[in-house]
Amino acid sequence: MKSVILRFRIMAVVSGVMSLLLWFVYMPIKYVFDAPNLHSATVWIPMVHGYLYPIYILTAIQFAAKARWPIMKMLGLILAGTLPVTSLIAERRIVRTYS
Repeated sequence: MKSVILRFRIMAVVSGVMSLLLWFVYMPIKYVFDAPNLHSATVWIPMVHGYLYPIYILTAIQFAAKARWPIMKMLGLILAGTLPVTSLIAERRIVRTYS
């Protein structure tokens, strides 16, 4: 169970940071500021986030299956990765509960 929690922790933090970068760096630069140079410098953020989020989903499913969570709780954990801070909150709660 320790290795599953460690994998989930890593992916939750990485997914949370990438989501924060996506929402609060990339999106404002693209839609609020008219700065093509900044946009071209941050175009990697949504691509990296897009590749890492499915890995977060798989680790969340693996953790929930190991912890024998019901489907609705598992879906809540998966959806926690969609908002910037919720994956970080979920990671803290899981570590507090299962460590």
